Amino acid sequence: MTITRAHPPSARLRNPADFLALRRQSKRIAARCFQTQYRLTESGEARLGMAVSRRVSKRAVVRNRIRRIMRESFRVRRADLPSCDVLLIAHTSAAAQSRGDLRADLDLIWTRLAALKPHDADRTIPPHY
Repeated sequence: MTITRAHPPSARLRNPADFLALRRQSKRIAARCFQTQYRLTESGEARLGMAVSRRVSKRAVVRNRIRRIMRESFRVRRADLPSCDVLLIAHTSAAAQSRGDLRADLDLIWTRLAALKPHDADRTIPPHY
């Protein structure tokens, strides 16, 4: 029996160097409960990094709930996203929001990211030969 991971290690930002590159060369998308920093890459897949600090909530249960919602939302929409590194940063208001409100904010972010052009797309109309 093989176990398939819903959120494989290849879909995660793990190295400090990746986070540093993202912080230096990122663009931003804001939502009510999240700030998003993203950087288009040539890796061929979208990767997620998360930041939910103790300022959001002192209770680990609340922080972990927010992380689970972030991770699941990314897993569902990952195939629609361009090749990019994404860092989701939770605002302090995220702790008081319901699951549905957090999902709505994340869906808005994923929709905006999905609308981005790929790294090598410099034209809106393909050339005709």
